[in-house]
Amino acid sequence: MQTQTHSRQRKEETVMEKFLVPAEPSVEPPKPVKRRRWKRSMVELNGRFEPKYRHDMAGLLMQSYTEIGAFPHLYHIDGMPCETHVNRISNFPLTESSKHDISGLEFDNKGYYLAAVTRSGCLTIHDFEALYCQSSNTSSQCPAEIESKNVMHLSLHKRLDVVRWNISNQDEIACASIRSGEVLVFDIGYVSSEPIEILRARHTVTIHGSEKNRGFSDISFTSDGSSRVFASDTQGCINVWDRRASAFPYLQLTTNSHDFLSSIQLNLENQTIFGAGMHGNIYMWDLRGGRTSVGFQSQREASNSPFTALRLASALEKIGSLKAQSEIVPSKIQSIGLDPSCPYQLAFHLDDGWSGVLNIYNLCVTHLHCPPPPWLNCESANSTISLYDWRKGSWLPTYSIYMVGSATENAIYLLDFFPDATSPSHVDYDEDTGGSRVKQNRFIALSEGVTSCAAHPLNGTIIAGTKNASLLVLSQRHDRC
Repeated sequence: MQTQTHSRQRKEETVMEKFLVPAEPSVEPPKPVKRRRWKRSMVELNGRFEPKYRHDMAGLLMQSYTEIGAFPHLYHIDGMPCETHVNRISNFPLTESSKHDISGLEFDNKGYYLAAVTRSGCLTIHDFEALYCQSSNTSSQCPAEIESKNVMHLSLHKRLDVVRWNISNQDEIACASIRSGEVLVFDIGYVSSEPIEILRARHTVTIHGSEKNRGFSDISFTSDGSSRVFASDTQGCINVWDRRASAFPYLQLTTNSHDFLSSIQLNLENQTIFGAGMHGNIYMWDLRGGRTSVGFQSQREASNSPFTALRLASALEKIGSLKAQSEIVPSKIQSIGLDPSCPYQLAFHLDDGWSGVLNIYNLCVTHLHCPPPPWLNCESANSTISLYDWRKGSWLPTYSIYMVGSATENAIYLLDFFPDATSPSHVDYDEDTGGSRVKQNRFIALSEGVTSCAAHPLNGTIIAGTKNASLLVLSQRHDRC
């Protein structure tokens, strides 16, 4: 019985073998096909932007910017040209006293309004939507109707160097001058040329009995709703007012020198304030409570000295590749600013055109951009650079992109200061391993020289103020349907 069963199975196997096709012998198994991850789907699934994805998108964003509109300062007050308008069309040689450039620009928190001041003494507040919509009209510059859409236009008949919005009260705006010891606070809800409040500097007298001129170069408001106001002056101090108590400062944060403070910056938590000086130093003060803090001590109890003072030239000398190529000398710091998307990055811009980033945690320079010197450009070499040319940089609201006007040409730089070594401006950047056509700094030629710039807090549109008091709009080109 077992023999018959075995014979039957053998016949069945023989029949099945007729339908089998012998397989060709393979040397090695096939490799699986590698496909790139679909970045867009990963963003949708994760619900957040990965750092590498954000950096790649930042490069594409920088390539999309171009000048789409220009608005000269040809405004009138009571039917007569304003002071900046008169200075602009007078064609006098530009000197320190006859400058009429845009010295300060800032958006409010939501980007509804843009405030601007000129060195001739004009304070203007523009409706951003009107500027952006009119920029699509490329047939003519500065349409006539744009003047009537200005929210405010005051001619204060004095030099203005800075303008700031009150972060806690967006109806208030403050401006000041390095020639005056007053901070003027205006309320845009009132149709009045008079400020609602004037914060004054304390009088200082020298040993010879003469009074020192103490002007203000920069202003900062706290974001916690308190009544404190900070302003840096030309004598090396940061004045602190409590608006509820007095029009005079209750505290002065000193640098222990007469270093002209050109720019100040409060951190997001209002715990630390940074100051930059014309001697090339960056100072930091602690405003929190405690024995070593200066924030809650009176002038008699505290020395009010900075807890850290950094000589920027010394930090630059630590970059070996930079020190081997160029001689590093102390330069004036024209502006500083904290990165809104990376709060430990403090950007700085020097009067020689260099820009960079200081890591406030380890006090090391992590990024640096050194444009070519002016004598390499024939046109720039023939033109003289004034000692009073002042450039103020700013950050885009996202992507860690820093923007600043060129020192020698009618252009603006968009600098990739992403916080890792893949940034082309990073001191440890390797062109062989990290080179990419997308990740590059951008040089955008413009119709006028830039002195100040600001970015819209939501859509990233750039407004650049120029040496001729014009406003240039930089964004993506308008495409007609």
